[in-house]
Amino acid sequence: MQPIEIKPGIFYIGVNDEKTELFDGLWPIKNEGVSYNSYLIKDDKTAVIELSKDVTTADYFNKLKAVVDPASIDYVIINHMEPDHTGAMEEMRRLNPRVTLVGTEKTKAMLAGFYGITDNIRVVNEGETINLGSHTLEFYSTPNVHWPETMMTYERSQKILFSCDGFGGFGKLGDGIFDDNCQKLGWYEQEAIRYFSNIVVSFSKPVLMAIAKLIHLHIDIVAPSHGVIWRKDPQRIIQLYEQWSKYREAAQPGITLLVGSVYHFTEKMALAVEDGIKKTEIKMNKFNVSTTNISYMLPSLISMHGVAIGAPTYEGRLYPIMTQVLDMAAFKHLSDKKAIYFGSFGWGGGALRQLNEKMETMKWDLTDSLEFIGRPTAETLQRGRELGEKFARLMLEK
Repeated sequence: MQPIEIKPGIFYIGVNDEKTELFDGLWPIKNEGVSYNSYLIKDDKTAVIELSKDVTTADYFNKLKAVVDPASIDYVIINHMEPDHTGAMEEMRRLNPRVTLVGTEKTKAMLAGFYGITDNIRVVNEGETINLGSHTLEFYSTPNVHWPETMMTYERSQKILFSCDGFGGFGKLGDGIFDDNCQKLGWYEQEAIRYFSNIVVSFSKPVLMAIAKLIHLHIDIVAPSHGVIWRKDPQRIIQLYEQWSKYREAAQPGITLLVGSVYHFTEKMALAVEDGIKKTEIKMNKFNVSTTNISYMLPSLISMHGVAIGAPTYEGRLYPIMTQVLDMAAFKHLSDKKAIYFGSFGWGGGALRQLNEKMETMKWDLTDSLEFIGRPTAETLQRGRELGEKFARLMLEK
């Protein structure tokens, strides 16, 4: 993909990463990929906003050189220091030792720690500007969206918000990099909520603070560091991020059905619980925790209020993989959920006891449970159907 002129003198020079299998070493992107969006403003002065990860450095500079000689760049705007944004920094400095690096005070300290860079750094404060000629950059501190040094950059003449990790998403980009010319916008929106739930959800309050800070700006384009560039409906992705950040209040009356099983006994009960849920019209997402990465469960967990947990007792405790899923939900601060539990045990229980302790810590309300020994009987399966339907109707009442 060649550089794309977004607006007069403003170019997209981002690259796709199809090599990395786990974003942040945690979240699977082998099939989806991810883009590292970088932008070039060519004017009396030339500025690059964001760079790329080290594994894409060669591709990145090939694209950059198609528009401008790296040695002629005056500024590199560092919205965020994370290495998927700054991995190409050392090569940039090798090609252009005089370039001025622009960021927050905390960025300055991180440049020394990450790359040993202590010179040619310009610290910018809230509302400060840099004039490039016909383009003016204005800087907004947005700490903890999602690192403490993060800022966003607004280009005044074309009303473009370079929003860093805010309003971003997973998924490599094709030739259609905009919301109005990509062929699968719905898929990119799903990858945006997966990105939000995997990367940003712990920082929901700072996201809302950033949105409130930026509300006075006239934004024609939202240009994030990952994912689609929003020019037809830039408010769409801002509104989605606001909605996702308010998940405690805005969660849908839906159910995330999480299932783990050893000898298919709990799995059989899960089918019965599912049948009960389906007697209502409530939305439900079902996941096998043994075969599905938690990355794909988190979007459902933040957007739906109910959670049905199906897992057996294993060595006197809750099935370990289910424990890992719930631990990640707790790690991401996903509180204020209603839940039910069902599961099989062999010679003795233990899963429910541990789960009750976990629910208290997570601030989840365990409304009902069903434990059974060994294989579920016809009578027990009927109780499972009733459990599922009762829970679904409780969620619909909410």
